[in-house]
Formats: sequence, C-alpha cells, structure tokens
Amino acid sequence: MEQNGKRPVYLNLLKIRLPVGGVVSIVHRISGVLLVAMLPASVYLLQRALESRTAFEHIASFMVKPSARFGLLIVLWLFGQHFFAGIRHLLMDMDIGTSRQAGRIGAWLVFAASAAVVVYAGARLL
Repeated sequence: MEQNGKRPVYLNLLKIRLPVGGVVSIVHRISGVLLVAMLPASVYLLQRALESRTAFEHIASFMVKPSARFGLLIVLWLFGQHFFAGIRHLLMDMDIGTSRQAGRIGAWLVFAASAAVVVYAGARLL
C-alpha cells in the first residue's frame, strides 16, 4: 500500500484552533455528559431532603458554605450552557443561523447567556 508523505504523523489537539461554534458544540457535549454524571448525586440529595425535616435542614446548612455555593454555580453554568447551546443547535437544525456570521454570533450569544445566568444566580446567592 502506498503511503502519503503529507499525512500528519502526530496530531496535537491542543494546537488546533476551532471556530467558536466548534467550541460551543464540544462544550455542549461535555456539559451534557457532566449533567448526566451528576444525576445520581442529585437524586440522592433530593431523596435525603425529602426524608425528614432534620435531613432537609442538614442539607440546607451544607448548601450555605462557600464551596457548596461555588459548586452550585458550576452546576447552574452547566445547565445554562447546555440549555442555550441546545436551543442554538435546534435553531440550526431548522436552518436558522446557519451562515458563518450568524453561527459565530449565535455561539457568542450562548456563552454570554450562560455567563449571564451565572452572574444573576451568583448575585442572588450573596
């Protein structure tokens, strides 16, 4: 079999510059995986909170700690990022925002909307 001399031998994924739409797509997938991975812990916390009043108060007292609030902000960012990127993907499936410029603007809007959710939630948690 003939080998192509122009074929890359080593592909460094950290040096590839993706367009912002590609970054949004990858972050959408990663956020979805992380949200699914957090489901067992979320269901466990909900089950514990619904057991009794003391269990609820114990979980509520844990959630006022700065580390728990930071974790909650990360979870909210994951939800926001996944939600807004999903809306963007649905619109693109309907041929809305499929041009290069509209896709770039839509991708930046996804990042801006998810950041706005975190800023708003962070202000409410203080």
